[in-house]
Amino acid sequence: MNSARFIAVLGFALLAAPAFAQADKVVAKVDGIAITEKEIQLASEDLGERLAQLPEERKRDEVINYLVDLKLGAKAAAAAKIGDTPDFAARLAYYREKVLLDEYLTSEGKKAVTPEAAKKLYDDTTKAMAPEEEAHARHILVEEEAQAKAVVERLKKGEDFAKVAGELSKDPGSGKEGGDLGWFTKDRMVPEFAEAAFKLQKGQVSEPVKSQFGWHVIRLEDKRTKPLPEFAAVKPQIDQYLERKAQQDIVLALREKAKVERLDKPAAPAAPAAPGAKPAEPKKN
Repeated sequence: MNSARFIAVLGFALLAAPAFAQADKVVAKVDGIAITEKEIQLASEDLGERLAQLPEERKRDEVINYLVDLKLGAKAAAAAKIGDTPDFAARLAYYREKVLLDEYLTSEGKKAVTPEAAKKLYDDTTKAMAPEEEAHARHILVEEEAQAKAVVERLKKGEDFAKVAGELSKDPGSGKEGGDLGWFTKDRMVPEFAEAAFKLQKGQVSEPVKSQFGWHVIRLEDKRTKPLPEFAAVKPQIDQYLERKAQQDIVLALREKAKVERLDKPAAPAAPAAPGAKPAEPKKN
């Protein structure tokens, strides 16, 4: 190793030493066996969903208790010579390869997540998105047509739509909000409701509209072209897509370069000769 390379490696080691020391910090012992911060980190990742259900203040204790059981169980298994069996050796080899692949894909996948790649994907995707119309509407849902007609009459006399919705609407979600449904595209509503809502002009109230839920009286608050999502709002999904796409590409490239032999299946039959092809002549002595 030349001196420049040695100094660079030494410099890295000195910079990384505090992080390594922190990761190796012993935080508990069971029968003299150490439990380190790094093991807590790894166990936390492994327990994932189990920990997600616990209050934040209980998570660390839960992980340490799990590691205590793990250490004791592993010690008992070693004493029983479980690690000497062929089955254990096969499992260990399998999980070693699995962890190697996971770490490799994680490392390589993150390299694909750059600000430039994320912005390009966002720009390309938004350019390809067709403009989509949205409506902002309120509605009053009742059970019978006669009730809906009575609602229309009250509104024509000048009663406030939100007030009547709060009084009469059977919709448990929007009724308490004055019938407000917020912004929506056509595909988010049942066809009969969507057709009626998008035909209205701003401020106009519909005649009664029948759907599978009952009878609706609709007021259109406004229409607009659906705004594109802000880059910052969708960047986490973009980054995730870039990482997974890179990982998928890596696996496909490795497979393409490899020679895969299936020894558990009979060899594929040879391709039939082309029409009119002559059999090969025997070699002459």
